[in-house]
Amino acid sequence: MLKKFEVGPQAYRDAMSHFAGAVHLVTTDGPAGKRGATVIAACSVSDTPPMVLVCVNRENPNNDLFVRNGNFALNTLAARHEPLAVAFSGVTGLLPEQRFALGEWEVLASGAPVLIGAVAVFDCELVDAKELATHRVMFGKVTGLRIGDNLRPLIYHGRSYHVL
Repeated sequence: MLKKFEVGPQAYRDAMSHFAGAVHLVTTDGPAGKRGATVIAACSVSDTPPMVLVCVNRENPNNDLFVRNGNFALNTLAARHEPLAVAFSGVTGLLPEQRFALGEWEVLASGAPVLIGAVAVFDCELVDAKELATHRVMFGKVTGLRIGDNLRPLIYHGRSYHVL
């Protein structure tokens, strides 16, 4: 049975905790520096041209690097990547170079780090970014792809990681 709540920040976050989503690392590198973050808010926009979107918290000044570099890679994580998801979420307090040291990376077309062994990688040129409320929605034209093995994806639901 559904319970009715007043729409406020905490009730909204509680409702969103029931939303199951694939876990990704969004990464960038370039003149502004290297950055990576764990995200769930990402999806396909179009296949012609291939385009994805990803949302990052714009209140974190480190996330400005995505726009300043003009690129990002969306790395879809497998179950075995949970330690990377935790590290890149920021809860461990690891510095960016320590986070990246936990994985194996390569570079495709955009210059953003792509995770070797990811379920899928969408290497993107940033084509637009919109600031809405607390987040920045970044639109990326896919300039490179890696399709990994069909591994069990890492999912986030109920404020914790799960495996499908």
